[in-house]
Amino acid sequence: MNAYIREPFNSLSHLFGALCGLVGLLLLLVKGIENNSSPLTLTALIVFGVSMILLYTASATYHWWIGDARNIKFLRRLDHSMIYILIAGTYAPLCLITLNNTAGYVLFIIIGLLAVSGICFKMIWFDCPRWVSTAIYIGMGWMIIFLAPTLAESLGSTGLLYLILGGISYTIGGIIYGVKPNIPFIKKLGFHEIFHIFILLGTLCHFICVYAYVL
Repeated sequence: MNAYIREPFNSLSHLFGALCGLVGLLLLLVKGIENNSSPLTLTALIVFGVSMILLYTASATYHWWIGDARNIKFLRRLDHSMIYILIAGTYAPLCLITLNNTAGYVLFIIIGLLAVSGICFKMIWFDCPRWVSTAIYIGMGWMIIFLAPTLAESLGSTGLLYLILGGISYTIGGIIYGVKPNIPFIKKLGFHEIFHIFILLGTLCHFICVYAYVL
């Protein structure tokens, strides 16, 4: 910790993510409008873009904040809760634009309800074991696999690859965060710092998937 930022790398890396999320939202909206997209499509894009901004802003603020323990604890709860928001937000364009059918709508509703439940769970039992939260995050993220064949038809092989790579990146990051593996280079660089890098990579892959293959 220094005098101005509690965790410099973790805060600045996700501040960068928040700024990229803002740029990404604008790019999505511009392309959506140029394509004469429907209100539902634009709404899904906004949900996805805003979820990126919220997650990275909350994370950057939590890791930046220098103050009393009570405020830091609140910001940590907010940070963890925003993970559920990003997961649900990422499902929005896939379910409402790419699938755009009953199965997609049902899956999006299920993910939304799970996100709300997950946030409530975090508020009630915040200090649960890391592996519990990690398992919930990863499980929610990979529920899309049940509709993979339909997604593949619309996204194509490359679009599906970006979607899968994003999921893999999130999963690797989540596992590193959840179990803190006793691997020398991870211990040297810092498990939390590596976790942040994988989260950024996962979001980048999913943004490319949405921008280039969903729209």
